[in-house]
This record gives sequence, C-alpha cells and structure tokens, in this order.
Amino acid sequence: MRFDIVTLFPDMLRPFFSQGILLGAQEKGLIEVHLHDLRVFSPDPRGLVDDRPFGGGAGMVMRPEPFARAVAAIAREIGTKPYVVLLSAQGVLFNQEWAKRFARERALLLLCGRYEGVDERVLSFCDLELSIGDFVLAGGELAAAIVVETTARMVPGVVGRYASVATDSFYAGPRLGFPQYTRPRVFQGLPVPEALLSGDHERIRRFREKEAWKKTLRHRPDLLGLRWENDEGEAHPR
Repeated sequence: MRFDIVTLFPDMLRPFFSQGILLGAQEKGLIEVHLHDLRVFSPDPRGLVDDRPFGGGAGMVMRPEPFARAVAAIAREIGTKPYVVLLSAQGVLFNQEWAKRFARERALLLLCGRYEGVDERVLSFCDLELSIGDFVLAGGELAAAIVVETTARMVPGVVGRYASVATDSFYAGPRLGFPQYTRPRVFQGLPVPEALLSGDHERIRRFREKEAWKKTLRHRPDLLGLRWENDEGEAHPR
C-alpha cells in the first residue's frame, strides 16, 4: 500500500517513518511512504501557499492551487487516482473502521493544513475530510502520522502476528481491548489473575471477554450508549 503526505514540513515526519514497524514494513515492500513539500506545488515563484481570508478575520488561509497541483502530480506518478483525505478539525471522526477501509485502498493521499485553515474549495477534489479528535492542532502532520500508522497495521504482514491486531481495542467493534499481564506473577503485591494461569483456553477467553467489557464500561461508557451521571461513577443510559 502507498501513502503520500503533502505538508509544509516534511522533515517533521521523516523520523517517525524511519523507525519501528513502519520502517520494517517499508523495507519488506509492504507499504510505501512518500512525503511531499507543498511549497513545490505553489504557483507563486516565492513558494507562498497562503493568503488573507476573504471577508476578513485573523490569520492566513491556505490557497487551493498548491493542493490541487500536488494531487494531480501524485496521481500522475502513481498512475491512478489515490483516495484523497484532507486532515481537518472539521472532518468526520477517524476510528478503527476508517483504518480498515483505508487499508483496502491501493493509495492513500493525506493533505495537511496549517494556519487558520484551508480554502474550502480544496474539498472539491478530496474524497474525505477527516479529524482525529475534538481538539485543534497547529497542523495536520501529527494527524497524518496517526492515520498512516493505524492504517498500516491493518495491512497483512506489517504486524508480526495479525492475530494480535484482531484483539486490539475497537477492532471487533465499539469495545476496548482486554488487560494484559506478563512476568513477574506478583508485582508489588498485585498478582496475575488466576484465570490466566489456569491453562484452560476457554476460561481464559471468557475472562478476557468479561474484563474487556468491564474496562469499556469504566473508561468509555460512551461506546455503549451510556454516560456518567453521579459522583459514584455509575453509568446510566443516555
């Protein structure tokens, strides 16, 4: 699978993709990651990519032409139209299901905004506007890194044992993963649950399933259509 990222700061992302499983996946030829400097595609001889907003207001807005040129150039290089995503705090919320969907694409092109935002007309040549959460970053670079890593893990062979991916939080639906334990058997007076030491695979499966739902209820009741309503931490239907 091929990932392309268009950004004002490609050097910010290079170290992230040069380590760990993402580096290994590139060395195995399972994924490609290409970083593109948006300024290269600017129609301005000085490489400017932003301008003052129509209607007034603080800050600068990123112009649509550099992004359009970047998308066209990358599509020509690939030989087909990639799935184009604008990373924006105004987009739909990224989750594991989107990562699974992206992993079925041959090529994913991520556009990183900056400043006060991106000209709305950029969306005319995007397939999706995507947000990683209800907060605002200085730019889309961290969001792009998150999307690439999450999606790459869905590509067979990137993670050593794909079975471990299937037990991740959110993979099988709106539920967190089960708690994990390793040596020592007792740490500061806290023992490993006896069920995990039993050798009974069915008992272990049931224990993990139960604990996963308990953790989801405790930390993310919103996934179950619940919300906290009192100081005792009791969950109630919405």
